[in-house]
Amino acid sequence: MIWDFAWVVPTILTIITASTPLLLPALGELVAERSGVLNLGVEGMMLVGAISAFAVGISTGSWVLAVLAGAAAGSVMAFLFGFLTLTLLANQVATGLALSIFGIGLSALMGAGFVGVPFPGLPKLDIPFLSDIPVIGPLVFGHDLLVYLSFAMVAFVAWFIYRSRPGLILRAVGENHDAAHSIGHPVIMVRYLAVLFGGAMAGLGGAHLSLAYTPMWAENMTAGRGWIALALVVFSSWKPLRALLGAYIFGGINILQLHVQGFGEDIGVAIPSQLLSMLPYLATILVLVLISMDSARGRLNAPACLGKVFHPAA
Repeated sequence: MIWDFAWVVPTILTIITASTPLLLPALGELVAERSGVLNLGVEGMMLVGAISAFAVGISTGSWVLAVLAGAAAGSVMAFLFGFLTLTLLANQVATGLALSIFGIGLSALMGAGFVGVPFPGLPKLDIPFLSDIPVIGPLVFGHDLLVYLSFAMVAFVAWFIYRSRPGLILRAVGENHDAAHSIGHPVIMVRYLAVLFGGAMAGLGGAHLSLAYTPMWAENMTAGRGWIALALVVFSSWKPLRALLGAYIFGGINILQLHVQGFGEDIGVAIPSQLLSMLPYLATILVLVLISMDSARGRLNAPACLGKVFHPAA
């Protein structure tokens, strides 16, 4: 039967795995945007993080170094963006788009020698007896480190933004950088740190793609996930718990299109695979359209200084 546990549990596990590369970069971009910085280069940072993690994993055999390399590569790309926009005051939208294009090309160049090379994948958590519990065991104890890290980061980001003094400063900088600067807060440093955190999270999202979701390297393997992560920040109204919900909705849609195709074949209805593969992106467009219909509420939720240039002498 369709709804027995033999079918449901593997599907839920797949949805969790598919949602993690969306949740990690979405949380990073959420923090960056809370500081007033709009970084559209998430796709490029994810790709560079993916190939860096994969290359280090293949070269060293260490998945720990591979994950760290993915985060570091994303941070380096984010630093480049920060230097151009925060120090040289370049336009954030144009620079972010350029960063994505640069990341796509750079990752293809770096990964030319790794296409088709297999990787054993990230190890799964295995706790004796607990992992063997039917249904609960695989769902709770059957994931890799980055899946658990994504849940931990949701809690950490929520606590940081709403319960910590540095989080209050971050929000103050994003809402009114001139006022924050006037009372002595280092606006540029706060934004640099937020951008670097966003880059590290995007790199981790890319690393999860190449090390766990599909443990291999393929050119442009993010397939637009960076853009979906950007949409998730708006969908979540810049709130971490809503970002978690949105990531799993989009991850579920992504997996659903695979199952719908199989169900169509079972009942003799041919559904074009190209149409089904469009579902996650159509859902993204639909969500953005629905949000734009209530533009007043969107402006209230968005940081007031999002995308605005700040210079201490201005």
